[in-house]
Amino acid sequence: MPDADEMQSKIGAAAEALLEGRAVAYPTETFYALGACLLVPGAAENIFRVKGRSEAKPLPAIVSCAADARRLWREIPEDAEKLMAAFWPGPLTIVLPASSIVPHCAAPFGEIGVRVSPHPAAQRLAALAGPLVSTSANISGRGEATEASALDPLLLSRGALVLDAGRTPGGLPSTLVRLTGGSAQILRAGAIEASRIEAVLGRAVAR
Repeated sequence: MPDADEMQSKIGAAAEALLEGRAVAYPTETFYALGACLLVPGAAENIFRVKGRSEAKPLPAIVSCAADARRLWREIPEDAEKLMAAFWPGPLTIVLPASSIVPHCAAPFGEIGVRVSPHPAAQRLAALAGPLVSTSANISGRGEATEASALDPLLLSRGALVLDAGRTPGGLPSTLVRLTGGSAQILRAGAIEASRIEAVLGRAVAR
């Protein structure tokens, strides 16, 4: 594991690569993710090419703070504010209608999921490079990686760079919750149980 100064240097170099439109594999609170700058023209498309991911699948975003998330959504209901306050940073992805600055490739159905990762390297990277469209750092259909050394060589051969910040813990993915029309629906069960979301919102949540 690099020391603090070396780690900050690595994060800075990775942020520069992202701002140049490159795809970067980086650590999150579960597995390594493959990210690209959401707001750099053409960068998000690199994720589909490098990963072999279907372009029909939306790309969620990781941001450094709630303020950055608000820029990506067209509207922010009170329920979203409650969930952000309760669970961010943390493994909760909130899905809301995308704002006009979000490219179509990241939100083909008009919505975008956003979360703040509690991993310090992921947070710092998002702070330096802006919102990062991110998905698991693997070739579609293959296993996820908890260490940089376990990343699929095919990712690297397709141009992905790597921010090696040591081993990640693995575990359950983030919980995906969609907030529309005053209702809440869990699109994917994950690390945050439905009962905890219901306790914050004060009502039942659809599954």
